[in-house]
Amino acid sequence: MNKARHPLSAKANFRRLFETALYCVLWLCAVVCIFVTAAIIFVLLTESVFGLGENIAFFQKVSLKNFLLDTEWAPQYGEGKFGILPLFVGTLWVTGIAALIGLPVGLASAIYLSEYASPTARSLIKPLLEILAGIPTVVYGYFALIFVTPLLIKPFGALLGIQANTFNALSGGIVVGIMIIPMVTSLSEDVLRAVPRGLREAGYALGATRLDVSVKIVLPAALSGILASFLLAVSRALGETMAVTIAVGIQPRLSWNPFETMCTMTANIASMSSGDSSTGSIEYRSIYAVALSLFVITFALNIFSQFILNRYREVYN
Repeated sequence: MNKARHPLSAKANFRRLFETALYCVLWLCAVVCIFVTAAIIFVLLTESVFGLGENIAFFQKVSLKNFLLDTEWAPQYGEGKFGILPLFVGTLWVTGIAALIGLPVGLASAIYLSEYASPTARSLIKPLLEILAGIPTVVYGYFALIFVTPLLIKPFGALLGIQANTFNALSGGIVVGIMIIPMVTSLSEDVLRAVPRGLREAGYALGATRLDVSVKIVLPAALSGILASFLLAVSRALGETMAVTIAVGIQPRLSWNPFETMCTMTANIASMSSGDSSTGSIEYRSIYAVALSLFVITFALNIFSQFILNRYREVYN
């Protein structure tokens, strides 16, 4: 006599099959991510370091010493000059200015949303930050070119007796700093709100003000996550391309004056990719050398962020 299958058994089998399928999909996604990363590293190394077949890699023609220490970048003139210092300094200017603007403003916004804002205010401010994060980067570039430089940078430079160029590192750093504010705010607010309510209540019970609780209790408790959000935002500023290409320019120049036209590493990659360099030439392979340098810097920042996260992580039961 056949026994009818129990409905609970059929439900359990379906759940088991669903979990197995979900596991396979997630495993496949992880493998794809690893494969894509490995493929990118392989392309960067073969084009810039090792070479493949008859192709000559960039560093087989240009010494690493000249690449790191020369003060001129002019790959398309004469025999070519491939000193990355002008590109690195331009990137450093933009990233540093962006960090000075985006990190404190983003952290202050996160503290306000987490500790001070009412639910109504939070429901209004959060969508505005999301809109700010969704604006295309090319719009930020033209915003710097049309508004920031003529209305802010040039009058400010005139007060200091400095003539600001139309394309300059200062305006690029300002707009990139505005771009990373939503990232810092969102990540830092999530970390701040994850701090247990009991720590806040203990501070209030001892007579601390809201400012004291926010700065002396909540902020140190969320330090690891906040530092991680800072480093991720800096990595985002390092990799920005279109906004800095439009705002900063594409003229490699080793200068410590942020009012001058410069060129960042990402802007150089974009300009060289759309230029007249023939495929396989040393000028063309310089794109991969710059990209490899940017990859190494970003990778080092990510490792440092993981170290900070593990070093200062707070665990709450």
